[in-house]
Amino acid sequence: MGEIRPGLCVLLGVTHTDDETAAAKLADKLWHLRVFDDADGVMNVALADTGGQVLVVSQFTLYGDTRKGRRPSWTDAARPEQAAPLCDAFVGALRDLGATVACGIFGAHMEVELVNDGPVTLMLEV
Repeated sequence: MGEIRPGLCVLLGVTHTDDETAAAKLADKLWHLRVFDDADGVMNVALADTGGQVLVVSQFTLYGDTRKGRRPSWTDAARPEQAAPLCDAFVGALRDLGATVACGIFGAHMEVELVNDGPVTLMLEV
């Protein structure tokens, strides 16, 4: 469905307290986060400066709670009717900032392939 060249793969989870303001703040944070190497090999360059792309995949399972029992609880994940528009708002905010964004299909079973170039995986929250 979506494919990008060098950039970031974003697994996006939405919870009950998220709103469009949070989606816009998260997009801005991601766009300006300095996680790419500069000429000296130091993570000091933002996606905004690289022309890199973003692949956004909705991922309700990020809010899976495994503290009790042996089966995850999904009660912390927002319902699709709340989460889908917020995923769209996040993508729209990134595009408004100038990002090239590809997306998965909300709620679909997808096979995601990723080449992780470096040891960096971050969890961002606002």
